[in-house]
Amino acid sequence: MTHLGKTTGEQSAKDTGTHTGKLTGMRTGRDGLQRVVAAALLSSTAWLTSGVAADTAVLAGGCFWCMEKDFEALDGVSEAVSGFTGGTAENPTYRGDHTGHFEAVEITYDPTVVTYQDLLEHFWVNVDPFDARGQFCDKGPSYLSAIFVADEDERALAERSKAQVVERFPEQTVVTPILPTATFYPIEGDEIHHQDFYRKSPVRYKAYRWGCRRDQRLREIWGDDATV
Repeated sequence: MTHLGKTTGEQSAKDTGTHTGKLTGMRTGRDGLQRVVAAALLSSTAWLTSGVAADTAVLAGGCFWCMEKDFEALDGVSEAVSGFTGGTAENPTYRGDHTGHFEAVEITYDPTVVTYQDLLEHFWVNVDPFDARGQFCDKGPSYLSAIFVADEDERALAERSKAQVVERFPEQTVVTPILPTATFYPIEGDEIHHQDFYRKSPVRYKAYRWGCRRDQRLREIWGDDATV
């Protein structure tokens, strides 16, 4: 992550028993093997059912196509879903009413692999925190960057990470707000093609990203810390 500031022993046994003893030994060995296999299966099932529950985070960084791509590249992130949040319109759509909403992604992640702090560090180096009109070539309220926090722990981490960005760029104004989580509306229905757009339409996605100069601007701001 970018930081903002037994040996086993072998057993052998000599077969000295009668024919009956040999058969008994074979049955015992077979039963023992079955018990070992059963124990392994139970252990595997327990690991699957009692593992650490996945967490979610909601972040806005302009075009959700790009945010999906940037976060699904992280180890520990299982999914980034495109959608809208933070506004007043119910059931917002891309081509319809999304008054007050941010284009955002809902990120599902394994906190034993990647932490919320890791996500925040990755977020900052993938946005322009000084743009008060949108992000990169996309301008308008829905393209503004934002961090949505679910509780006080997330807020504390978000405030700390923002303070590090402010300290790094003392002559610029960091405009990315930290907001309470609101209802997240995933893109669906006849606009479902926006989900995983970078995979479904890789040529169009790359042309858009290049034409928007997203990566060029990120390198200008973050230098070697940019992940592009």
